[in-house]
Amino acid sequence: MGAPAGDMGAALGRRRAGVLLHPTSLPYAADEGALGPHAYHFVDFLRGAGQRLWQVLPLHPPHVDRSPYNACSAFAGDPMLVSAELAAEWGWIAKAPSAAVGAAPAQWRTELGDTFERRAHEEDLQRYESFCRQNADWLDDYALYATLRAEYARPWTEWPARLRDRDPGALADARRRHAAEIRRQRVLQFAFFRQWQALRDYAASRDVALFGDIPIFVAPDSADVWTHRDLFKLDAVGTPTAVAGCPPDYYSATGQHWGNPLYDWARMRADGYRWWERRLALQLRMFDLVRIDHFRGFDASWEIPATAATAAEGRWTPGPGAHFFDAMRAALHELPIVAEDLGVITDSVHALRDRYGFPGMRVLQFGFDGNPNNPHLPHEHLANAVVYTGTHDNDTTLGWYRSLPTDLQARVQDYFACGAADMPWAMIRAALASTCRLAVVPMQDVLGLDGAHRMNTPGTTTGNWTWRFQWEQLTPEIVERLRRLTALYGRA
Repeated sequence: MGAPAGDMGAALGRRRAGVLLHPTSLPYAADEGALGPHAYHFVDFLRGAGQRLWQVLPLHPPHVDRSPYNACSAFAGDPMLVSAELAAEWGWIAKAPSAAVGAAPAQWRTELGDTFERRAHEEDLQRYESFCRQNADWLDDYALYATLRAEYARPWTEWPARLRDRDPGALADARRRHAAEIRRQRVLQFAFFRQWQALRDYAASRDVALFGDIPIFVAPDSADVWTHRDLFKLDAVGTPTAVAGCPPDYYSATGQHWGNPLYDWARMRADGYRWWERRLALQLRMFDLVRIDHFRGFDASWEIPATAATAAEGRWTPGPGAHFFDAMRAALHELPIVAEDLGVITDSVHALRDRYGFPGMRVLQFGFDGNPNNPHLPHEHLANAVVYTGTHDNDTTLGWYRSLPTDLQARVQDYFACGAADMPWAMIRAALASTCRLAVVPMQDVLGLDGAHRMNTPGTTTGNWTWRFQWEQLTPEIVERLRRLTALYGRA
């Protein structure tokens, strides 16, 4: 990765508006990769509509459930996002994108891995070699993990014992046997980060900041857990002894059982949280600011026994607190972080957030529980926060509104002085008018889409993370309306 495209703190320094859209929701063809022309076109749309933020979900390689929050690595980029068109334009593959699209899913990516070092220009070869050196602390293990994961087609805890337990001789033998595939994995990672940096440079030239997302926990079947078993609460064969989740809340009456292994914070503290320092440093090279999902886990985590039937059987266990962020600030200096502080939040979580000046989150859909002092209602908003109409875990605003009982719909209409036909734009207007410094609207709400287009339903494992929009849905009237309201409320 190269240097940041601009001042990382600038995105938090003035009123801005933005759109939440994961790159997989761009209208690209099946196998052309999202980081090509459609991503650049989306930046142009944001610029034209007065938006100065593009918020995405985590960009790591997902497992088969496609969830960005259940990734094979906390460092690697998703190779399926790599653009065939850019790879051809840069001379890295022979086929034109039109020929590559529609081919067997792995065909042009395999070609890229095989031919890059012969085809690439000298400057890109030097960048590749530098990338491999600078990222060797995660790249080498990830490339081997991805190769072995494909070979055995099952989690690393079910691999042959010598590989599962990282016996040096077994690892050396695997690297010899799979040298070509490991090289392909490295090339794909370079391609991802090179293309992302090019997109970031373009966004910066259009005054659009990129807003990333860091899940606090990692997947049990990941290169990170396989490589750093000592940093997690695991048994002798690598199975978590307790897992993360959250207690019963708005989303689930029995809580959420995420299944992520919990950190051994004492062990992490012993080396100055070096793994986290490297993780944050990489993300802050990719983005102008980042949201930490489940920020409250740094204060306390909901620890669920591995044998528990539901998350309701868990308990709160302390996290590293201020000691962690003091160490990160000492190492990284600037921390342009947004704290996801939704759900069951205590005074100590608020104190931790406020100690470092991290903005929290306000979600308009959460404001209508009958409490006139609900912090998610616009008249209770603070400047140092990010306001959303809804998030990737919510229904679309139109779907949410239509699912409300009649009396609650009437309360929403009364609050926003609107009618049913004004949704979701009445809430978009309220978000943009909010005193919160940053306002972000999911793309589904910009397009006025109903609940059939939501991105994720927490607690479910099918039908998620697949939504895409089409450019014809984004009419000139929508762009102009968004631009006008953004300027009206001082965010342009």
